[in-house]
Amino acid sequence: MGSNESTYLSIKELASLPALSAVTISEDGENVAFVKTTADWKDNTYNNHIWVYEKNKRECYPLIEGASPLWSPDSNQIAYLLPVGDEKKNQIFVESLDGSDRVQITDEQEGISSFKWDPSCKGLYYVAQAEESEEIKRRRETYGDFQYISKDYRNHRLHYIEADSTSMARTLTDDKDFHIHQFDISSDGDTIVFMATPSSDMADSINGALYILDRKTGELKKVPTDKLLGGSVCISPDGSKICYTASIREKDYYKIHIQDNTLEIYDLNTGERSHPLIEVDSTVTPLRWMEKGILIKWQDKTNYLVGMLSKNGTVEKLSEDGFVMEASITTNGEHLAYSKAASNETFEVYLDNEKITDENSFFKRKLKSNREIITWKSSDDLEIEGVLTTSADFDPNKTYPLLVFIHGGPGWASFPIHSGCFNEKYPVEQFVEKGFIVLEPNYRGSTGYGNEFLKANYRNQGIGDYQDIISGVDTLVEKGIADKGRVGVMGWSNGGFISAFCSTYSDRFKAASVGGGITNWSTHYATTDIPYYIRMYMGDTPWNDSEVYRTTSPINYIQSACTPTLIQHGEVDARIPVSNAFELYQGLKDMEVETELVIFKGMAYSSAHPGVNVAIMKQNLMWFSHYILGESMQGFRGL
Repeated sequence: MGSNESTYLSIKELASLPALSAVTISEDGENVAFVKTTADWKDNTYNNHIWVYEKNKRECYPLIEGASPLWSPDSNQIAYLLPVGDEKKNQIFVESLDGSDRVQITDEQEGISSFKWDPSCKGLYYVAQAEESEEIKRRRETYGDFQYISKDYRNHRLHYIEADSTSMARTLTDDKDFHIHQFDISSDGDTIVFMATPSSDMADSINGALYILDRKTGELKKVPTDKLLGGSVCISPDGSKICYTASIREKDYYKIHIQDNTLEIYDLNTGERSHPLIEVDSTVTPLRWMEKGILIKWQDKTNYLVGMLSKNGTVEKLSEDGFVMEASITTNGEHLAYSKAASNETFEVYLDNEKITDENSFFKRKLKSNREIITWKSSDDLEIEGVLTTSADFDPNKTYPLLVFIHGGPGWASFPIHSGCFNEKYPVEQFVEKGFIVLEPNYRGSTGYGNEFLKANYRNQGIGDYQDIISGVDTLVEKGIADKGRVGVMGWSNGGFISAFCSTYSDRFKAASVGGGITNWSTHYATTDIPYYIRMYMGDTPWNDSEVYRTTSPINYIQSACTPTLIQHGEVDARIPVSNAFELYQGLKDMEVETELVIFKGMAYSSAHPGVNVAIMKQNLMWFSHYILGESMQGFRGL
């Protein structure tokens, strides 16, 4: 091993790990575009640049700053979004591959949220937010800019514009009361299908519907459905069927039950519905419909895969094991591009299963942790998987201090990959360099393990989660590789909730870090922007069943709390309001438990500033190094 290969990625390097997204392939299969997000330390922000790979040159290069690239149907041009003006609103630009001709296509006051090329290549369809209503303007003038007065769920409109700088956009859904989320266009351009909710309010997500727009007549029809809708929507090439993700039962059932999904196909001519993949995990999502079949994506335990659903209902897997983030396929189904992280690697872009980027060179001349999948049985014999991260020189005959890192969700999972976009708050590489091993449990309720596992934490929040986690800890202790007396726990969002539950419910942990966590389900229900989501898991409201809200809340066990706890929270987090942090902090202080509260000003769930993410990671590293390894906390408050 060379002398330079003696350290792991630093915290700043972890925050600098590039992220790849928005992969798109040209229709001739010759070019791929994608977005590469990097940290700009001078301006303390993240920058998005569009990169292009040209197959005939075998060359990958940056094209321009921007996002959401899409090739024209003739493969000669690329469209993308670029923020312009004082308010930095996204507008559509189109340019030739060689960059010689660049044109701004739109000039929408509120910017563009999404767009697609017209299959004829003559123009583009796009979704933009409607201008502020006269009623809201009047309220502002009368009452001032108070949030409770001016809360404005402005709806989206679907527009069409010719692909040149002189055309005027035409609104296709004028004065319609809905917020468009996803849309697709038939290959002849005659039919547009889109998924929409009555407003952008999160509470309206349970009222989503599908609409069919006849491009020639302008007639708009609502597809009759009583299901909860999610994910993307796509239309068959001939415009006769649509495919989308829908709940398995009618939406009223999910007022008090956890949602499970499947792929649903609706025949516009007959009204018949079919469910070709009812046994596949709820994560199944349609990406594009071609003559060959439907390109789909789904999670299988710790793998995210893409495949082709054929007309006869069989699925051909198109990617090897690993985490496929995004995929793009040509109309004829002959060429496929995707971004994927293989086990123990970060994301790369692939064209026809050949790697065309080299992002893993970021780890060159650095030590790198090893991540492997382990399994154990919970207290009720439910099998649990998790990711165990160990150092490059890990010795299975030695005993190590253990940190448990709990993913959010709960509808999500941990994966054995290196990715800054999945974890910008906990410096796992630095933890293993300090001598820790790290366990990331895919506790009950995680995705990828089937619908029954997804629903196994129904009315059992915290308690069931704790059993899954502590049984994993005990398994590592029994194997002799984890020190029972030196165990810490951490997580953000739902992971923060479970960490808070562990720190109050149990004395097994020597230190805890609660990031953006839930403290009291009853008060959280009344303040979050998704109370309907809480009802799904609790089975009722706190007014009708206060007991389940009480027994699953960390604050209920505050009198037995003894774990030194770091609390980190975004000041303007609407999903998990900061009141959760204050309540836990006050409770721990009253119980004379060592605690620190850090509120990040202006931050919601995540920060747009890499410097903030570095501070969050440094605080966590210092907290566990102090309370588990006995190191100094000097400088903690100065971060």
